[in-house]
Amino acid sequence: MNSPTINQNDVPRGNLQGFTGYFKHDFISGLLVFLIALPLCLGISIASGYPPIAGIFTAIIGSVVATLMSNSELTIKGPAAGLIVIAIGCIGEFGGDGMVGGWSEADQVAYRAALAVGVAAAVLQVFFGIFRAGILGEFFPISAVHGMLAAIGVIIIAKQIPVALGVSATGGPLELIQQIPHFIAAANPAIAAIGLTSVLIMFLWPMVGNKVPMLKVLPSPLIVLVAAIPMGMVFDLMHEHSYTLQNHEYQLGENYLVAMPERVFGMFDSLTTPDFTALQQPVAWKWVFMFFIIGSLESLLSAKAVDLIDPWRRKTNMDRDMVAVGAGNLCCALVGGLPMISEIVRSKANIDNGARTRFADLWHGMFLLVCVAFIPMVLHRIPMAALAAMLIYTGFRLAHPTEFFNVWKIGREQLVIFVVTLIAVLATDLLIGIAIGIATKVVIHLSNGVPLRSLFKPEIEVSSDDGQTVRLTAYKSAVFSNWIPIRRQIERVGLLQDKNVELDLAEVELVDHTVMDKLHEMENDFQQQGLQFTALGLESHQPFAAHAQSARRKGLCTVQRLTIMTDPELEEELENAIVALGASGYTSTPCRGLGRRGITNEFRTPRAQVRIEVIGTKQICDSVVDYLRRDAQVEHPLVFTVEEVRVARLDAFAPVPDSTQPAVDQEEDHLDPVGH
Repeated sequence: MNSPTINQNDVPRGNLQGFTGYFKHDFISGLLVFLIALPLCLGISIASGYPPIAGIFTAIIGSVVATLMSNSELTIKGPAAGLIVIAIGCIGEFGGDGMVGGWSEADQVAYRAALAVGVAAAVLQVFFGIFRAGILGEFFPISAVHGMLAAIGVIIIAKQIPVALGVSATGGPLELIQQIPHFIAAANPAIAAIGLTSVLIMFLWPMVGNKVPMLKVLPSPLIVLVAAIPMGMVFDLMHEHSYTLQNHEYQLGENYLVAMPERVFGMFDSLTTPDFTALQQPVAWKWVFMFFIIGSLESLLSAKAVDLIDPWRRKTNMDRDMVAVGAGNLCCALVGGLPMISEIVRSKANIDNGARTRFADLWHGMFLLVCVAFIPMVLHRIPMAALAAMLIYTGFRLAHPTEFFNVWKIGREQLVIFVVTLIAVLATDLLIGIAIGIATKVVIHLSNGVPLRSLFKPEIEVSSDDGQTVRLTAYKSAVFSNWIPIRRQIERVGLLQDKNVELDLAEVELVDHTVMDKLHEMENDFQQQGLQFTALGLESHQPFAAHAQSARRKGLCTVQRLTIMTDPELEEELENAIVALGASGYTSTPCRGLGRRGITNEFRTPRAQVRIEVIGTKQICDSVVDYLRRDAQVEHPLVFTVEEVRVARLDAFAPVPDSTQPAVDQEEDHLDPVGH
């Protein structure tokens, strides 16, 4: 993988010089991200069972704390859809149901208990970062994480469809999915009109932006508000009243609007403190660890994803960032805010809008502060159905059908892990679901011959060191569960000592998909320090699929052998074509023989022929076969056969690069760490 060289003197930094030098870029990006964040913060908060303003508190606090403490330059901190399932589960455990049916005393009690849970989880996150445990985010297998995120997407959709239709509903995700036809039949037509219009805008506006580039600057959540608020005014949602449609009476009123303070600076009346007596209940600690584990994992994955798309390839200190997230969550929980993480959607928008430093995050928070402080009465006019539509779209992105296809391309065993995790989360909860997904991957590894001992304890040693390059040799297995000690060894002998590293995997029985993905990340980490990391020995492993990051098992590799029989005068033309199509070699053998026509002839005289044999990947052989059918076979008599054969080294038969073309980066199909 070749990456462009970046002059470190030109890299924007979030210091005093960066604050003034990049003010224009960061200020404008902060404004545009604010337009996306405002409705999403409200919607996520409501869906989580918290008061709507809690999500705004989180984004404001996150923007300040992260700017001061983290070195992640382009990551936006705030509430995220991925934590909705945990938050609403925690609220329900303490007897609340959020805004369903209005805010009650029971909801307030559950809310304060959830804040205490948030404080405990935040303290764990701070210690998690202080003791440099951020690398634990490397442990979880990628397919299981994406299966969990897809399940979260399904749960969000199931829970928000009733809100978008103006129907009250409770129950588990599978139960809600079964009741969707009933929700549609019982929908409040006015609210459903707002919800359906908002859903259509969320799905169609990106297409409009692609056709009219100048409209891309206007985010779809903003367009939803522009359409939904006037619709709410037309339906007079500010006042309690009823209407009749097809002999059915429906109720409308302020309960379908976002609950917000009724005066300027009324936000300070909404500050809420935790009820720490809730932590005396054993069940509270289940949710503490849910917030801690899932929230930390999502935040780490999002921060790493943002690093990969940072135009200046700046690297976030994950331990420092985790301390910042924990400190931010501690502040949020103490005043009534939702838990926060590094949020990928808003971070991607931040990059697209031209942000340079972490001060873009600060400005987006300041815009939110001004908005909720001075115009909460305007925010009160936002229909909840519109916010539900935004979350339905977010859930769809997390559980997008292409996620299944992308995982399948990496390997069928990855699809099994993905689907098992998804179903397990829907049927149980997040922690049990991802544990089942991890267990599924362990079983698959054991069935592929990985010794039980090497699952968690890798065998790796320094085999050579010439002062500039260290060669590490690994044995047994390189899989998700033993990757952390392998990574620490690579960093210790390479990055910390300023040396190149060669990792020899020739003796490893299995390299799984998670490690293949991490090897690509290590290449980037070394390149950022002007060093080189190289993985060796993979040519002796057979990939489970054609994807560059699919798992690989040691053993004979399957390729194809193409045999062509034709006249000698066509030999040179075919050989030139075969080489041009990427074959690494061929064999031509003169021979004599008869075809069907010759055998039926009275004079059976064998004629001179040539046998050309090519061994290559399926891609190469398919290209040659296509050429033979399209060009050669039309004008010349020839026959060919294709069969599968097994070879010791796949790289010996891989496509030969065209030396006349400049080297470019090959774009791989990566799964989005947190569902887009």
